[in-house]
Amino acid sequence: MNPKVDFYFDEAKKWQKEMAQLRSIALDCQLTEELKWGVPCYMYGDSNIVLIHSFKDYCAFLFFKGVLLKDTNDILIQQTENVQAARQIRFRSVDEIVEIKAVLKAYIYEAIEIEKAGLQVSFKKTSDFEVTEEFQAELQKSPKLKTAFEALTPGRQKAYLLHFSQPKQAKTRESRIEKAIPQILNGKGLND
Repeated sequence: MNPKVDFYFDEAKKWQKEMAQLRSIALDCQLTEELKWGVPCYMYGDSNIVLIHSFKDYCAFLFFKGVLLKDTNDILIQQTENVQAARQIRFRSVDEIVEIKAVLKAYIYEAIEIEKAGLQVSFKKTSDFEVTEEFQAELQKSPKLKTAFEALTPGRQKAYLLHFSQPKQAKTRESRIEKAIPQILNGKGLND
């Protein structure tokens, strides 16, 4: 146990017993416990394997390369359609966790083997993401904007493209693009 992580469990308003059980399982698998992104993260060497996080309706194990796990028990969940690598296993009671403790350990050990083997997730390329008509028009209208957008990291480009393509109405897409243009011109990502 890492004392730097204790506060996360001590201050949890919900899911305290469930998260303590998940912590115990991760530590039983000889993973190193660190605090990353404000949540408990369990590592094998320098590789992130799984983290614990809580939400209003559940707490979860999140496997960083969950898409590579075999998921023979069909328990992994893709949080949203845009999440490419990570997969969750959600819990609402200690009993649920205890019931599949051996399965959870097996998934952790499989995730460790994936790291040992050096397996990588194949992520979509920026070119695989939709460029809305509205953003395409702005890029054609402003070579400066096009240059600035192309200079962004692939992750920042993807974040903008997803953000622009989510609304169903053209007016909303146009509004999002208009608000983002200064950020793009300044070389900033959507959430910078």
